[in-house]
Amino acid sequence: MRLGFLACLLTLAAASAHGQGQVNVYNWSDYIAEDQLKRFTAETGIKVNYTTYDSNEILDAKLRAGKSGYDVVLPTASPFFVRQLAANLYQPLDRSKLKNWGNLDPRIMESLARLDPLNVHGIPWMWGTIGIGYNVPEIRKRMVNAPVDSLSMIFEPSIVSRFVDCGVMVIDSATDVLPAAMKFRAIDPDSKVAEDINRAGEVVKAIRPFVRKFHSSEYINALAGGDICLAFGYSGDILQARDRAANAATPRDIAFANPNQGTMLWIDVAAIPKDAPNPDAAHRFLDFMLDPRTAAASTTLTRYANANLAATALLDPSISGNRAIYPNADDRARLYTISAGTPEQIRERTRLWTAIKTGR
Repeated sequence: MRLGFLACLLTLAAASAHGQGQVNVYNWSDYIAEDQLKRFTAETGIKVNYTTYDSNEILDAKLRAGKSGYDVVLPTASPFFVRQLAANLYQPLDRSKLKNWGNLDPRIMESLARLDPLNVHGIPWMWGTIGIGYNVPEIRKRMVNAPVDSLSMIFEPSIVSRFVDCGVMVIDSATDVLPAAMKFRAIDPDSKVAEDINRAGEVVKAIRPFVRKFHSSEYINALAGGDICLAFGYSGDILQARDRAANAATPRDIAFANPNQGTMLWIDVAAIPKDAPNPDAAHRFLDFMLDPRTAAASTTLTRYANANLAATALLDPSISGNRAIYPNADDRARLYTISAGTPEQIRERTRLWTAIKTGR
């Protein structure tokens, strides 16, 4: 789940004599508070080499190629983490080195255990949804009664076409967008039937002329800066855009809505690759991520819900009580998750997505 100010490489110098070494973290951008990384180095003496990606597919390709050099990575639980588990790409966690393990939310752990039995290989970091971000006055100017809380806002050509002039962006992720298109057509979003996937593809092809760009991180600044007025993306990203826009020299009113038809619930997992060069440092870093201060500071930055129960008391009520960040029971009843699918199904979905984006 998960994207800006931590760019390609962040190296933090050791500030303590105790503890040695380095940990190589590969993560979504804007996904952990920078001051917390500095605190980790100050407290442990371990340098952090921090690099970022903006799609699960990029991470997946590097892990499968082997010898990635990463010690900690953060894939989305389903379908990526579960597929990578099946490929034996992660090492088991040593819980004796994770003193903060008890801070984790049992409900999230139970959901994750369906994919990783007994929670052997990963810890949940952040979770959220995928929805609609929009510039309130610009949308109203073009369509007073715009269905901003409906998938029609994105997938109905007669509606989304009204906003071409002010700009539309969609995340570059077949795994996220095609299931949403299925939901729009009242198809099971977890369907792996070729006909259903192709129908979803036709939905996205129909709106392709009205989408300025498919990208999984650029839409944050584009929405905040007024370069676009409509985006389909990750909840925390859009809430980050909202906050940046509100604090800009020329403030803009950005809002977020989960689609009323239902939307995907995703969980991002921190795990240690099987060939990690520094597994001990990796465990130190995971335990640091389980510190309530780290989780709370990162939720405050990202506007994503964290899986750390002990961190909730450290959050401002405007965050912990925000339904867009922490959905209530009714909202969560409309959330769905998706399973991995076979390698052939994944290849077909990837080919379809490439054809959609290239217009071929």
